[in-house]
Amino acid sequence: MTAEISKDPWATLDDLLGVEVADTGEDGIGPVAFYGRCSTEDNQDPETSHAWQLGNASKFVEPIGGTVVAEFFDVGQSRSVPWERRTHARRLLDALKNPNRGWDAVVVGEGTRCWFGNQFSLIAPRFAAYGVDLWVPELGGKFDARNPSHKMLMSVLGGMSESERQHVQARVRAAMDAQVVNEGRHQGGRAPYGYVAVDGGPHPNPRKAAEGYRLRVLAIDEPSAAVVRRIFAEYLDGNGDRAIAYGLNRDGIPCPSARRPDQNRHRLADGWQGSTVRAILENPRYTGYAFFGRWSKQETLLDPDDVAAGHVTRFRRSTPDRVVRSRRPAHPAIVSVEDFTQAQLLRRSRAGGGMRGLAKLERTRTTGTRPYVLRGLIRCGICLRKMQGAVIRKRDVYYRCVARTLAPGSMALADHPKTVNLREDQVLEPLNRWLDGLFAPENVDGTVAAMVASQTEAIDGRTAYEVAKRRLADAEARLRRFHDAIASGVDPAAMVEAINDAQAERATARAELERTPAPDVLTDGEVYALVDYLGDVGATLADGRPESLSRLYAKLRLELRYEHHERAVLATAAPRVVSERVRGGT
Repeated sequence: MTAEISKDPWATLDDLLGVEVADTGEDGIGPVAFYGRCSTEDNQDPETSHAWQLGNASKFVEPIGGTVVAEFFDVGQSRSVPWERRTHARRLLDALKNPNRGWDAVVVGEGTRCWFGNQFSLIAPRFAAYGVDLWVPELGGKFDARNPSHKMLMSVLGGMSESERQHVQARVRAAMDAQVVNEGRHQGGRAPYGYVAVDGGPHPNPRKAAEGYRLRVLAIDEPSAAVVRRIFAEYLDGNGDRAIAYGLNRDGIPCPSARRPDQNRHRLADGWQGSTVRAILENPRYTGYAFFGRWSKQETLLDPDDVAAGHVTRFRRSTPDRVVRSRRPAHPAIVSVEDFTQAQLLRRSRAGGGMRGLAKLERTRTTGTRPYVLRGLIRCGICLRKMQGAVIRKRDVYYRCVARTLAPGSMALADHPKTVNLREDQVLEPLNRWLDGLFAPENVDGTVAAMVASQTEAIDGRTAYEVAKRRLADAEARLRRFHDAIASGVDPAAMVEAINDAQAERATARAELERTPAPDVLTDGEVYALVDYLGDVGATLADGRPESLSRLYAKLRLELRYEHHERAVLATAAPRVVSERVRGGT
């Protein structure tokens, strides 16, 4: 026994104590797997990125006997994405469980490209559990979980990676903001409906210009731009989003995804929707100014109860302080700044009124194929809302106003019958006879004289401009009374609903007042031009086709008000030349 101990006493003692002697590694670390990652968000070349990362890893392990026998390389994956959600990183983690994987170590080309934040602290224990070493160039060797310095350094590397990403994002965003504000530069992406992106000359960046890059600018696509103008005009005339969408579908106008399928592969091209109209109405780029940052990428936790699962990126509407606008027009305007502003004021006033505000919207039936010649032209004389077309007994066309669709608490409910009905055929014949008499060749001079004379009466107080002024004054007077009541001791909680209604009414009246021009008197010659614009009224009335009559009524800007208690329809016409905009019309 003494002889055996004297041959190698340390080997005998280590065997008795159960101490495992570390391998000196004379044969080297052997076969290893390589992992790398490349993000194309910064216009990186995946092939070049793979080559230099693999080259760094090979130079690091080859002097100590390492040989790369397997490669795992993710392309287009952000470093903020956890390993479990990266395609090739997940393959690498799955390969750890295979005892015949053919390697017992993993090497990376650059640690900051592979780990982000606290990802390393979540991944390293899994490698240790399967006996796989991690070789990191920034550590100068193999990661040792028992070395506090290694843990601290990997934590610092994760923080540096996160900081670098945030700094890159901030610099890129600041540069793009400056380009939009100072130059009005189009920042790419799909051109808004109504525009097309065209060649704007060489790129202002000399390096990119040398590589053949061209600047892209927005130009008007006239067919779709006309649709945008129609949408804004109909909205300012009182139609809602869905009513406008229905009219566009009825007239066979292709929706944005149908007109440009190459830019809208993610859409079904199944016609206009209310949301499509809303997006157009809320896009300020139609004013000709460049806007940037209205929508931004925001990272939210995939699972709030499992922070390690990482974040997902969602597009969300940005806060107002993140949106920038060019100092001067950047591209041709489709809608004037004034009209766009009026549309936004209307949207806010309607939204601020809650269900009451929605109940004030113009109503348009969006189903059915039967033509209603007087669609949108007849208003109920009691509540002043548009009456809806309906078919009764499968043949008779009626226009109806139903009391149950009034806003709760409306004053009109006191005098409004349950249903107000008006037959179409009882209106069309006398209406067309009246119009035929007005525009008959022998009566045109008298009609023109009456139209000129009517302007003076309208200015005296019966114009939409004056009506809006009175509504605004009434709303402000009500608000003053409410404030006086609160000052005198009335409980403010009891006045909340009434004050909200008055404020919504004031906002609506202001929007109507700002979009309604003050009345302007036309000359005889301008009124004759209006009459010529209408064409042969008598022939159109004699033709009697619903589509022809609807176009004529639209040109006349015909308005009908049905006085239920008097059994009478009051008709007014205010024609104008839309294309020439003669002093805004009468």
